[in-house]
Amino acid sequence: MALPVREQMKYWGIAAAVLLLLLWWLGNVILPFLLGGGIAYMLDPLADRLERLGLGRAAATTVITVVALLLFVVLALLVIPTLVSQAAGLIESAPKIAANLQRFLTERFPDLVEEGSTVRRSLAGIGETIQSKGGELLNTVLASVSGLVNIVVLFVIVPVVAFYLLLDWDNMVAKVDALLPRDHAPTIRRLASEIDDTLAAFVRGQGTVCLILGVYYAGALMLAGLQFGLVVGAIAGFLTFIPYVGALVGGGLAIGLALFQFWGDWWWILLVWAIFQSGQFIEGNILTPKLVGDSVGLHPVWLLFALSAFGTVFGFVGLLVAVPLAAALGVIVRYGLQQYRHSTLYRGATEDPDDPDGGTI
Repeated sequence: MALPVREQMKYWGIAAAVLLLLLWWLGNVILPFLLGGGIAYMLDPLADRLERLGLGRAAATTVITVVALLLFVVLALLVIPTLVSQAAGLIESAPKIAANLQRFLTERFPDLVEEGSTVRRSLAGIGETIQSKGGELLNTVLASVSGLVNIVVLFVIVPVVAFYLLLDWDNMVAKVDALLPRDHAPTIRRLASEIDDTLAAFVRGQGTVCLILGVYYAGALMLAGLQFGLVVGAIAGFLTFIPYVGALVGGGLAIGLALFQFWGDWWWILLVWAIFQSGQFIEGNILTPKLVGDSVGLHPVWLLFALSAFGTVFGFVGLLVAVPLAAALGVIVRYGLQQYRHSTLYRGATEDPDDPDGGTI
């Protein structure tokens, strides 16, 4: 005999509360394991495909690990130093950029930035703030990464965790499935499948879109001769997972820098604009339909709320789990609404259960 709904809600509520408490309490301790689990989840389809080609699970995992390590070494030697250097240069140039903007506005709109005006004071402070705070942030990040513990975490623990989770992924899924409550196993499997489809479409698909666009923007802007093109392209690509935000932030930053660098050479400014326009066309008409699809089910507002809420409560770990939990909660809420529409609470005691619209008015 199944437990009453009230008892089930109590037990599941306690389990959810314990999970959230562990996330908050453990904090950065579980960070490498979350990173390793996320990497294993993203690479599992590739391992399954290699298995279908005839490789064993261990061999497929080894091939993926070796290729990933080679790619990481190439990035560490060629891309990351340049990216850090350009980011530091952009932060250091912030006061000069703000001064150029002030001079431009003074020449074109003298009444807007007259001596002592709010706009003038704001522009004077923006560059200094970015320089001081940005420099502090960059120094903090570099100092933390240079620490022995963080080096061990990033370069040893995460790859090891990812390797073993990827190796045993199918076995872990089977063991979790065997522990499901028998009365609700079919429903839980269906919900888990929908959550997996959402995450696969968003995390894997949108992650691939971000990577492709980041490489495209960075390479095209550097070929166009834009200063700090690599860091601007990386920012635009990283923020692409939030619809329109990557294009708006990256495009605005790139065109703003191009106006100062190429002022008077309008063709170069137009070229920078065309780079982001073509990127948006490729994303909207080719990449997103092919890699993400139309059934992701994660509204941008819901995604922003999840990132803000979990990031505020749980810190960086919260940012990592925000998207998976947002996807899971979205699927569960849709399932709850579906159950509600089939309940007597929604239809009423006299409604026809076969009427999908709940009767006519």
